[in-house]
Amino acid sequence: MLMTDHPTLASLAADLAAGKTTSRALVERCLANIADPKGEGARVFVHVDRDGALAAADAMDALRKANAAPSPFAGIPVSIKDLFDIKGQVTKAGSRALDDMPPAEADAPAVARLRRAGFVVIGRTNMTEFAYSGLGINPHYDTPKGVWRRDVGQGTGHVPGGSSSGGAVSIVDGMAFGALGTDTGGSCRIPAAFNGIVGFKPTAERVPLDGAIPLSQSLDSIGPLARTVSCCAIMDAVLADDDIMPLAPRPVHGLRLLVPTTIVLDDLDAHVSKAFELALQRLEAVGAIITRAAFPEFNDVGIIGAKGGFPAAESYAWHRRLMERRGGDYDPRVISRIMRGESHSAADYLDMLAARDSLIARAALRLEPYDALLMPTAAQAPPAIAAMTDEAAYTKANLAALRNSTFINMIDGCAISLPISRPGDAPVGLTLAAAGWHDREIFDIAAGIEDVVRG
Repeated sequence: MLMTDHPTLASLAADLAAGKTTSRALVERCLANIADPKGEGARVFVHVDRDGALAAADAMDALRKANAAPSPFAGIPVSIKDLFDIKGQVTKAGSRALDDMPPAEADAPAVARLRRAGFVVIGRTNMTEFAYSGLGINPHYDTPKGVWRRDVGQGTGHVPGGSSSGGAVSIVDGMAFGALGTDTGGSCRIPAAFNGIVGFKPTAERVPLDGAIPLSQSLDSIGPLARTVSCCAIMDAVLADDDIMPLAPRPVHGLRLLVPTTIVLDDLDAHVSKAFELALQRLEAVGAIITRAAFPEFNDVGIIGAKGGFPAAESYAWHRRLMERRGGDYDPRVISRIMRGESHSAADYLDMLAARDSLIARAALRLEPYDALLMPTAAQAPPAIAAMTDEAAYTKANLAALRNSTFINMIDGCAISLPISRPGDAPVGLTLAAAGWHDREIFDIAAGIEDVVRG
C-alpha cells in the first residue's frame, strides 16, 4: 500500500531532529513505495540505488547522533532525473542510445551539492528521451502514469508531463521527498502542474549545468520539484550554493500582478480556464491588484523559434555524431525534432542570439511595474497516454504543454508553478514569474499566495 501522506522538508527535518524518525526509516518507506507492485515505481525509476541509499541513510543517522549532521535536511531521500551524472553510473538521459557509455567519474555539481547537504540519492528517474518533449512519454522505459485518473483510458492513465516526468511522480507517490529536474521550456513546471505539486525554474546562471546532458545550453536550467514552495526554496538554495533562509511570505494585499493577454490565454481548455479564473478571483478577493495587458514581446518567441529555435540548433550540434552511430535507437518523435537543427546556418544561430538578447531586455522593461507575472502553466489538462500514439495528437498536445512555460526560458526569467485545482478535478498549475535574478522575490510572493490559490 502506497504511503502518500504529505510531509514537507521542514516537517521531516523537525521529526529527524526530535528523534521521531530516522533517515533509514524514511529511505525504507520510499523504497517500499517504489517496490509496491500496484504502484508506478517500475516506470518512475530507471535505476534504484537501494544499497547506496540505505548506506547513506545509516551514515546520516550516525552523524545526527553525533551532532554532526551536515544540515537539518540530512538523511531525506531525493530522486535524480536521469539527465545528471552520478558517480559510477551511466547517464542515459531516458534513452537507449547511451547505454554503451562509460560510468560517470564524478557527480554533477547539482547532485554533489545535494549530497553535501546530506540528502540521500534514492535513484534515477525516468524522463522524456533527451528531455525533448513536455509530455513525459518514453517508449524505452515506459511512461509513468500521472496522478490524475490513473484508472481511465484502458488502464493507461494520463501523461505525467515532461520532461522531468519520473521526478514529479516520485513526489506524489511518496518515493522521494524532493526531485532534481531540469527546465528548458517548462520541464520542471509542466510535470509539477500535471501532478498537483510545485516546480521551480531558477534564473539559469544560478545553478551550474555541468554534468547534465544538455538539450539547449542557451535555455537549460536546473531546478527542484517538491510538495510546497518552501520545499522548493530549500532545494533551490542548496543547488545554487546559497544560504538556506526562511521565506518571508509577501502579503497578497497590494501585490501588483500582470496577466499577459498575448498568446498565453489563447485556446485554454475548459479545466485550465476555469481553475485559472477562480485563482485570479481568490487573489483579487484578498487585495491583489491584477492587470490584464498585452505582452507583445511574446509574439517574438515564435519568430525566433520558427526553425526549431535554440533546442533544435543546439541539440543537433550535441547529437549529430551520436545519431550517426545510434540513430536507430532514438525515439522517432525526438530524433525528428533534433534533425530540425541540421538546417540552421551559423548566421541563423547568430541572428537568434541577437534576437533573444533584445527580447530579454525588452521583457525586463515590460515587467518592471509589476511584482510578478501570472499565467496558466500549461494550456491544457494532461491528455490520455493512449491518445499520444497518434502523431497529430501528440504534436498538438506537446505544443499546448510547452507553449506558456517556454516564454520564461526565452526571456531568461525565473518561475514557479503552483497547484490550483480542487481535489478530484484535473490538475492545473498557476505560473508566477519574473525577470532573471528575482528568484528570492518569486519564492516570497509564491509563499504568500500558495494557500490562497489552492483549490
